[in-house]
Amino acid sequence: MYLFLCLQANQLTQEQINDYKDCFALYDRDRHGRLKAADLLTAMRCLGLCPTPAEAEKHLRANNVASGGLLDLSTFLAVMVAQQQQEDPEREIIAAFRRLDPQGRGFVPATELRARLTRMGEKMQAHEVNDLLKEMNIAPNGLVKYEAFVKDLLLPPPDYH
Repeated sequence: MYLFLCLQANQLTQEQINDYKDCFALYDRDRHGRLKAADLLTAMRCLGLCPTPAEAEKHLRANNVASGGLLDLSTFLAVMVAQQQQEDPEREIIAAFRRLDPQGRGFVPATELRARLTRMGEKMQAHEVNDLLKEMNIAPNGLVKYEAFVKDLLLPPPDYH
């Protein structure tokens, strides 16, 4: 276990490792240091990742764990690192914007962005979109440079401590 943590040190922060250990302990119901493979998907989602059931199965196979088997903490951490590397919200959001930009100019109309944000997925209220566009200095009928928009959108919140 210590060796795995040393190898993964550059990929997980101590805070992430602690969170993952806490979640692992929560799902290790019999306290034998093992997580049921059937609980993997739920545990991963509790930690903020968004794997599909097929992705969870793929992680199990990659780590030689049967779907009815058990994972130790080291294997669980390896799965978390693999899924974390696979999920890249910035890349995914920019790819979605590129589908709205067939000419590949790097811009989408603010009206199109407004329509998508208020009608699809987790729908935002019109005033929320207005506030967002205003905060990012985007005119209501202007163009949005989507790569910069996504980078700004994904900035961590300021730490006021």
